[in-house]
Formats: sequence, structure tokens, C-alpha cells
Amino acid sequence: MKKLINRPDTFLEESLRGFAAAHADLLELDPRMRFLRRRQLNPGKVALVSGGGAGHEPLHIGFVGRGMLDAACPGQIFTSPTPDQIVQAVRAVDTGGGALLVVKNYEGDVMNFDMAAEMGGDRIARVLVDDDVAVKPAAQGFGRRGVAGTVIVEKMLGAAAEEGCDLAALERLGAHLVPRIRSMGVALKPCTMPALGRPTFELGPDEMELGVGIHGEAGVRRAMLMSADAIAAELLDAILAELPLARRTPVLLLVNGFGGTPMIELYVMAHAARLGLEKRGIAIARNAVGSFASSLDMAGCSITLAALDDGMIRHWDAPVETVAFRWGR
Repeated sequence: MKKLINRPDTFLEESLRGFAAAHADLLELDPRMRFLRRRQLNPGKVALVSGGGAGHEPLHIGFVGRGMLDAACPGQIFTSPTPDQIVQAVRAVDTGGGALLVVKNYEGDVMNFDMAAEMGGDRIARVLVDDDVAVKPAAQGFGRRGVAGTVIVEKMLGAAAEEGCDLAALERLGAHLVPRIRSMGVALKPCTMPALGRPTFELGPDEMELGVGIHGEAGVRRAMLMSADAIAAELLDAILAELPLARRTPVLLLVNGFGGTPMIELYVMAHAARLGLEKRGIAIARNAVGSFASSLDMAGCSITLAALDDGMIRHWDAPVETVAFRWGR
């Protein structure tokens, strides 16, 4: 294992300190390193709080700022933050409007965020993201995993909160967004966790893994390596089987790198996905390409589609100022 690291037990702490120092204009780190919060809070605005295991950067800490999250709670590598972390983050950023928790659908995250909501009082609601079509709800007790679609949910809810929507309206918006967003990923190389020092699964030199999770989980099917066009077609077929779209339906296309894939390859995949959608008569109204929900050093990517309406387009286009997303005024 070759990594830029001192010791596995100080890895997260040192990373968070470096991140907070590099972006001190936007956010600040809780002295006990339980959460990161945006520097400028809006009195009375509903606070958006999310989090999850470290190793997925920029998710979630890179989306703290104006127009997205008010706080993010990082757990240890691929490990949920604790209920106490989440409660403290809510208390630090709730300025009177209550708090909305954006939760990826994993057992640990759901359990700890639910406990935090119970501990934190009545003015806390939850939106559960479950966009990964590789997991069939009937085959897994807690349903689909939450993956890169979480970024879209955080962006659109963040914009609505910035506009002044109350907690009930944001909860309804979350319920509207989640079923309209679906994702699937492919890995060319597994990730290596610093504490383990070995890959989370094995792949041959000419193999790829379809349907991987963002915690280094093996996928649902192993196949021989294909061209970018063929991989995009496989992922789009799986997504569209679960997200039926009429011709000319406007979509947001998000191509997400897993951390070990260079941008030049992600743009090839974005081009391949665009061609695949055009063949199906689906219109790309908005797109994003980059590593947004990574998996340490795993090579590969995921494709996410969001079926858009006018309100969703407006919320996506709304101004945002975070480490990972910055646009508008």
C-alpha cells in the first residue's frame, strides 16, 4: 500500500485539519472535530445537515456553504458519524428554522441519524436518499443504497432552504426529488482502506465490476472490460429500467468519479452517456462531471440521472458557494 499518510489512526484528523485550514473562508471545524459548519448562517433558515463516513470526499464536507449544507458530520473511513456528532452539528447551525437531515440509505447511517433526530427534539426532519439501482429493495432489507444522487438532493434542497422554504416544504420537496434520481456504478480497480492495507475485493487485469457500492463493496456482476460506450450503455440500461422516461424528458446527467479515475476518462464517459441518451431520445438539460462521491482510490465511475421539472432546474441553477460547487452570484 502506497499512500500519503502518517498513521491510520490520525488519518482523518489530519485530513480534516488540512481541509478546514485550506477553506477557512467558507467553513470552520468544530474544535472536537465532530462536524464542519458554514461560517455565515442565515437566521431563521432551515439548517441542512448531512454526513457519512470519510473517504467519499468531497461528499459531504465539500458541499458545506451557501446554497447547500449548513453542516456535515464526518465519520471514520466508511463509518457513520455518531448520533452525538449529528446532534451537536444540528445545535450549532439551527438558527430557529429547525433542521433537515439528508441521509444516505445505509443501515448505520439510518440508525444513527434517526437516533440523533430523536435526541434533538421536534424540529428535525429527514430525507432518505436511495438512488443505487444495483441493489434491489426486495433483496436487501433496508432497500437501495444512497450514492452520488445524494449530491443532487443536497444541492436542490439547499437552494430551496436558501430561498426560505420551511421545514415541512423541504421535507415534501425531498420526497419529490428522491424517486426521480437513479444511479449505477462500475469499478475498474477496487479501493484500499488505510487501516487494512489491502484491496476490498480482487479484479483481474481485464475485468470490471458492475454495480459497486461507494464503500468498496463488490458489485452485482463481473464482466470483461468493455469500451466506454459499452459501459455507458450498460449503466444507462440499468438506470432507465428503474427510471422510465418519456422521450424528450429533460434530465440532469451526473458522471461521478470514484477517486482513482482521471478527469480525461470521466469526460469520455460523459460523452458516451450523452450519445447513449440521445439515441434514446432523452434530452440532457443539465450536466456535471467530476469526483463528487468518491471511494478513496477506487478507479471507475457512476452515472446518475435525475428526471427534471422546472422547479428542479431552478434549484440546480441557483447560486451556490462551497468547496466543490461554485456558481451564480
